[in-house]
Amino acid sequence: MNDIFRKYQNWLMLIVFIIATVIALIPLFGVLGYVLKNGLSALNIQFFINLPKAMGLPGGGMANAIVGTLIMVLIASLIGIPIGILAAIYLTEYDRHSWLSTVVRFATDVLTGIPSIIVGIVIYTAVVLKMGNFSALAGGLALAIIMIPLIIRSTEEMLKLVSHSIREAGYALGISKGKTILKIVLPTAAKGIITGAMLAVARVAGETAPLLFTALGNQYWARSLNEPIASLPVQIFQYATSPYKEWHQLAWAGSLVLILMVIILNLVARFAFRSRSI
Repeated sequence: MNDIFRKYQNWLMLIVFIIATVIALIPLFGVLGYVLKNGLSALNIQFFINLPKAMGLPGGGMANAIVGTLIMVLIASLIGIPIGILAAIYLTEYDRHSWLSTVVRFATDVLTGIPSIIVGIVIYTAVVLKMGNFSALAGGLALAIIMIPLIIRSTEEMLKLVSHSIREAGYALGISKGKTILKIVLPTAAKGIITGAMLAVARVAGETAPLLFTALGNQYWARSLNEPIASLPVQIFQYATSPYKEWHQLAWAGSLVLILMVIILNLVARFAFRSRSI
């Protein structure tokens, strides 16, 4: 019996791996297929150029919500990506074992696991109440806080994969540590770093809870970053919980657009850096 098992062990393991892969893909394609089925029929040019209409009225779109989401994700990226990458460089290249690096890693792990609604409440208390109004800036800041620990961890792991001999080669040529990191280490790990950043962007692009406490929402175009602004996740939530069938259709269309935005971000990152590898 043992001889038979050893003989077919590789084939059995391959079959198990294939079955596990198929099972893992079923939820992904199931969700994507269901969203496509319900959202594709409501997706048209009016959806991308029109503002929402009044309750119960057919038609309308989510142009302001799409733009609002892009604005807040951009704000979050401008804050979160540089801070996350610089913190990861410090932890990997300058201070791997001190008490400070241990505290930073612990805080990063804790912050990664904190529910996003807690971040929203904190920013509401610390920023929204102090400013006296909801705003795109507050929403972007909340998303940035969610992004930072994700970027720190992914960037740190990518930098650790860069061989130490590459750094030593730079030092041997008389290149300073800062230039070695900037000119050699970071370009070598660029693909992984950018992929991690895009995953963080994809994560925050679909966040709803923190935006309810910070950006709130807006049925019209926001005139500045210091006032409430619409976003796709919040708009989808409001439409999906409404009693109107037309809004339900728009919620499905918004969900499809949000998924497509995430897919496009990941594809752009992969194709832009496909020639780079560690």
